[in-house]
Amino acid sequence: MVFVQVCPNGARGAADGAVVPLSPGALADAVAAAVAAGASDVHVHPKSPCGQDTLSPRSVAATLEAVRARAAVPVGVTTGAWAEPDPAARVARIRSWTVLPDHASVNWHEEGAEAVAAALLDRGVGVEAGLWSGTDGPDRFAASPLAPRVLRVLAEVMDTAPESAEATALTLLGSIGTAHGRPVLLHGMDGGTWPVLDLAARLGLATRVGLEDTLLLPDGDRADGNAQLVTAALARYGAAPGA
Repeated sequence: MVFVQVCPNGARGAADGAVVPLSPGALADAVAAAVAAGASDVHVHPKSPCGQDTLSPRSVAATLEAVRARAAVPVGVTTGAWAEPDPAARVARIRSWTVLPDHASVNWHEEGAEAVAAALLDRGVGVEAGLWSGTDGPDRFAASPLAPRVLRVLAEVMDTAPESAEATALTLLGSIGTAHGRPVLLHGMDGGTWPVLDLAARLGLATRVGLEDTLLLPDGDRADGNAQLVTAALARYGAAPGA
């Protein structure tokens, strides 16, 4: 079965258009449609009332409860430093969550990544190790004692140029190596989304797609929602929903 994670909103906001889901209810609707289209897993960014990424217990709980009421797949959240810049405060937020996600992404190049990952593991939350191209994340991960315990590695290609994103992805995968034996999910961003996704399909790797990564379909038309992006991604793998 093809593993496609849907990332329905990311750090995008109202300026990116009404199609980007921000509220718990809108996220639940978007995820339900994406799962019906074939998504296997979910990565969401809970939002504050003003539409900013947040790790607050109230927002995380409201988002998880809404999404889980509509979709029976694992649901994860971000722990990106932009949502809580202070590492100690980020850890405190995680320890105060009243509803736990199935997993959470930790960007290994960010200050405090080890402490954030440890706090998640202590609470029984799976860790997705975000290893960004162009950062020292892969080197830090290679040396981390927590690396063998993560759920999966996210090979995240930050090169948004369509003509070079695939080469950047191959370099990133080379720097990750065996990833301590953990599964690898490969994805791109913006203009690099579809070239990197095509590489993931050729290599037989898991991937992700959604409005966090791109607002556009492979032909350059604007997507009308996350489900349409998931359908397009599965077509690149030659898979039908549920295959």
